[in-house]
Amino acid sequence: MDLGLADRVVLITGGSGGIGGPVAHVFAEENARVAIAYRRNPDAARKVADQVERNGGKALVVPYELTDPAAIRTAVETITQEWGGVDVLVHSASPAGGPSLAPVPFEELSIETWRPQVRAEVEGAFATAQAVLPSMKERGWGRFVFLSAAIVGRGRTGDEAYVASKMALHGLSRTLATEALGHGILSNVVAPGPTVTEGYLRWAPEDLRRRIEGMPPEEIREQMAKLSPHVRISTPREVAAAIVFLASAANGNITGSVIHVSGGS
Repeated sequence: MDLGLADRVVLITGGSGGIGGPVAHVFAEENARVAIAYRRNPDAARKVADQVERNGGKALVVPYELTDPAAIRTAVETITQEWGGVDVLVHSASPAGGPSLAPVPFEELSIETWRPQVRAEVEGAFATAQAVLPSMKERGWGRFVFLSAAIVGRGRTGDEAYVASKMALHGLSRTLATEALGHGILSNVVAPGPTVTEGYLRWAPEDLRRRIEGMPPEEIREQMAKLSPHVRISTPREVAAAIVFLASAANGNITGSVIHVSGGS
């Protein structure tokens, strides 16, 4: 299947993360040009870009900050100067990275804890989408894919800020899908379930972390599957495959949707 991504410009926020990195590689395999936006770790972003380039792809590294609209605009301007605009936004950057390691009972949750998570998650996605939308409209083609989590659909006691902020992305994506449809622009959310990444392993129970420390990813999946025999643990590339399809020309009419890559969780 031709995904129609050759020479498309893809901005991946959180592009050096456990899912963002594999997303960059799968896009590059489809001959897209990938801009890897990083928040805290330029070395990790550069490592992903170097791997893409060694494999014959085109990559660009740009600094990025969820809570700074000016920095977001600067990142988009840098990409535009280099490659002429952004065709695809994959928004995988998140202030928390995932569900809380130490959930707080709702009645004990302070506004000081709530506000940074919700503000960075929602405003960062809003400002980034707003910055890239004009070039998509100009080209008459574009794709938004926002990264959420399967847990958001059912909630998680003690993690209201994370769940609420991710659910807001669902609303943002749905609204963009409605507003931009006449411009050839589609917008969707991908909600992964348990996925073998370094980030996910940080949230695993301590006894599981000790058991799987240093194991290859496939062995980790086998150990996790023993604990949840009715749930298939995803690989980052499986999540990336869903993202890349939704962002491609092969997706002609899926928009405003939330796609779960959750193995039944």
